[in-house]
Amino acid sequence: MPDAESARDVEGEEDAAATLVAVPQDFDALKAVILERKAQLPKRLRQVAAYALDQPDEIAFGTAASIAAAADVQPSTLVRFAQHFGFEGFSSLQQIFRARLRERNPGYEERLRALGDNGHSRLESGAIFNGFVAAAHRSLDNIAGSVDPVAFEQAVDILAKADTIFLIAKRRSYPISGYMAYAFGKLKIRYQMVGTAAGIDDDILALAGRRDAAFAVSFSPYTSESIHQARLLANRKVPVVSLTDSAFSPLVESSKVWFEIVEADHAGFRSLSASMAFAMALTVAVAEKRRRGPLASNMAVTDME
Repeated sequence: MPDAESARDVEGEEDAAATLVAVPQDFDALKAVILERKAQLPKRLRQVAAYALDQPDEIAFGTAASIAAAADVQPSTLVRFAQHFGFEGFSSLQQIFRARLRERNPGYEERLRALGDNGHSRLESGAIFNGFVAAAHRSLDNIAGSVDPVAFEQAVDILAKADTIFLIAKRRSYPISGYMAYAFGKLKIRYQMVGTAAGIDDDILALAGRRDAAFAVSFSPYTSESIHQARLLANRKVPVVSLTDSAFSPLVESSKVWFEIVEADHAGFRSLSASMAFAMALTVAVAEKRRRGPLASNMAVTDME
């Protein structure tokens, strides 16, 4: 007898399997086909897909049992997921994730081990400090090769053309929009933070029009208010650029351009090292684009403190 989870997956899976494309040969190809077909995936396979793209290192190193437990599915679902994309079994799929690690630029793992092995690691506070520094290194190393320069330029164009840039972020994401607001102010770029103590966010959003744009940030567990606000602007034809941590983020569907950054963690805590670097690069690139473009007639980019 099939388990309950298998029964739930069966419906709709057979039809989807009939339209399989060629077996992906590398991680980028696999990611592309997953994103292309994510809306058609049965619920449990979609769950595995989200985990695989969010935690590719875990897929590379984990066992079927540990991965299934982390993704909250049965091990048999991992096999069905692999076969859905043309692989013989889960171990064949896992090779794609292991190859991804081998192809990375070397360095950060060695730095991580070095930081863990140095003399300061014997002291609890020193170990914590070194752990966060190592995590920041990993995050920055990962982002260096993960941001598509074409997409980045498109995001710069969207924000540079905007009369006003609306900044949407809550909770852990808030420091990113807060520092962007500071930088935009110094760079003489009109912005509006969405989020007030007076509770008039909807009134602020009502001011946005098609000549404006928005930058939204939300990381898992995604803030429902930020997702709602980005969707509201997108429905009103206000272009949204977003920063998130998964291709399965609910921000994606509302965004003209979106970027995925997964911060490395230390002891379960995540800093914003890579996210802040990305946000500041975007902010300054927008300012430079405006300075060089037709919008720059009465604008001067000032030095930031």
